[in-house]
Amino acid sequence: MSKQEALQLAQERELDLVEISPDADPPVCKIVDWGKFNYQRTKQLQKNRKTAKSLEMKQMRFGLKISDNDLSIKMGKVAKFLETGHKVKITAFYRGREQAHREIGFQLANKVIDNFGETIVVDQAPQLAGKQLNFVVRASGKGTVTYGATKEQEEGEEQDAQTQNA
Repeated sequence: MSKQEALQLAQERELDLVEISPDADPPVCKIVDWGKFNYQRTKQLQKNRKTAKSLEMKQMRFGLKISDNDLSIKMGKVAKFLETGHKVKITAFYRGREQAHREIGFQLANKVIDNFGETIVVDQAPQLAGKQLNFVVRASGKGTVTYGATKEQEEGEEQDAQTQNA
């Protein structure tokens, strides 16, 4: 309908003519109560902002001489970050003469990635930047994120296997 007809119809109903899509050909308009329409729109925007999940980049740092136990504890914390939906930047830092053996850092990074298995996706491959080896991982969505198998899980699996064989 024409612009004049739409305006006349809106005045008859004591409502407002609101342009919804000005770029369309012809432009799309609605006859609504402007106050109510604006209120609902702002409430919807607030709701969207509240439910939008802000993805933070978490960071975990460790040295090349980290023990297996300390590494598993730190990777447990990384697993918790990944479960909550965050990306995690893992940094291995080199000290002094460790710079001469850069392959140790890459071996450590590959060990971490392999132990997480298919539960993670590597967003940024291990990359050396000065005295640090950085890589970024995120959850893949395939099951729960766990780092390797803990001793308790292994003992539980052994007991299950023994009870099944008996």
